[in-house]
Amino acid sequence: MNHPPRTRSHSAAGTARRLDELVAAARRHAPLRTAVVHPVDTVSLLGAIEAERAGLITPVLVGPANRIRAAARAAHIELADHTIEATEHSHAAAARAVQMARRGEVDAIMKGALHTDEVMHSVVDPDNGLRTERRISHVFAIDAPHYPRLLFITDAAVNIYPSLEDKRDIVQNAIDLAQALGVRTPRVAILSAVELVTPKIKSTLDAAALCKMADRGQITGGLLDGPLAFDNAVSRAAAATKAITSGVAGRADVFVVPDLEAGNMLAKQLEYLAGAQLAGIVLGARVPIMLTSRADDARSRLASCAIAVLFARRRVPGHRGRR
Repeated sequence: MNHPPRTRSHSAAGTARRLDELVAAARRHAPLRTAVVHPVDTVSLLGAIEAERAGLITPVLVGPANRIRAAARAAHIELADHTIEATEHSHAAAARAVQMARRGEVDAIMKGALHTDEVMHSVVDPDNGLRTERRISHVFAIDAPHYPRLLFITDAAVNIYPSLEDKRDIVQNAIDLAQALGVRTPRVAILSAVELVTPKIKSTLDAAALCKMADRGQITGGLLDGPLAFDNAVSRAAAATKAITSGVAGRADVFVVPDLEAGNMLAKQLEYLAGAQLAGIVLGARVPIMLTSRADDARSRLASCAIAVLFARRRVPGHRGRR
């Protein structure tokens, strides 16, 4: 089936200033040594090399050496000065990249020309993966032209139907990322279809519980409110119409969606209908993971790398970061 060309609204060309600022900030740090998993096509290999040229990563190319070199020839890339960790196939490449991260040989992982599930299968392996005490989750950092700040949507890529306990970690991961990117006290909107708690809609109960967990110190670093409908989270006028008094309503930084389906649709609507530019990262593992897509443009790929750099460097003892 033939798909129409990827398009964005006319305002896309004038946006992404905030993503560009993240790239500029990340370039002030040392590049991350990054295992690039199975970069056997020109798109994934070029993405890694462009990030290297931008001073964001030092790539270690993990996968079948002959296919990586063939992709390099097709893209007119010279790999003489690059490290290739040879594996037989994509599954072995994912396992090897995770092993390197466990041993401290790399600081981050970037997905190449393989399915996200294949990478994440190795990441979450109970014996040899990269799990921590945190639930692993994905955060989109989105530069929307009509919103006055960078916004974060979570989780739209990893957790399909998260439990309340999962959502606690999803919220904390997003707060930690927003702080790493310069937001001192992220305002977190727990989204639902309505702003009132009702047992008929489970996401409203989860929202209320998450806010109470923040009150009790089970979630730290952010200001939470919910349930909030999306209009109440982004528009002060909409919040005022509903007589919502809140430090979050109308000016949220982080948007916590009820499930992956809702988050995926919200992020793509912003991208394709509102001219937004997206970058993203997986958190909660021992190292940040960049799940770049074949559909991502160069700016999105670089911004995802920049986010990984800023998050990883923020965790270095004694590092003051941008906060």
